[in-house]
Amino acid sequence: MIEGGEDVKFIARRLLISASEDIGNANPTALILANNTFQSVSVIGFPESRIILSQCAIYLANSPKSNASYMAIGNAQELVRKTGDLSIPLHLRNAPTKLMKDLDYGKDYKYSHNYQNSFVDQEFLPHEISGTKLYEPGDNSRENNFRETLKNRWKNRYDY
Repeated sequence: MIEGGEDVKFIARRLLISASEDIGNANPTALILANNTFQSVSVIGFPESRIILSQCAIYLANSPKSNASYMAIGNAQELVRKTGDLSIPLHLRNAPTKLMKDLDYGKDYKYSHNYQNSFVDQEFLPHEISGTKLYEPGDNSRENNFRETLKNRWKNRYDY
């Protein structure tokens, strides 16, 4: 791409996108490195930036891959397109006025940090889509750890 005359910032942007879209949580450090690459390329310019681009490209190429975050946001957006503007569950609504309290805003809300491991089994989605699973961890060591954490927290609720 460099020899073809492509702008080094464009190449760095593509590496940044790849770090999130193709590698994601399989190696979150890839996004940090790619972002630092973009910043460095922007400051240094060509020809020295070619070395930075090479280092980043090699790192990304050797990283484990996962598109689970990419799929999850797509799933969430598709769900919103299908279901539209659903109401926030009453227990999650702020109740700054007496009227809102009387309407049960915030009633039975459980503050996660008051529970073990800062987690509470509580529904956060509107009733119409309650229990919907949007994220499926990838098959790599980091996301397998995510899967175990989700299993431990949600038990059988989302079939992790």
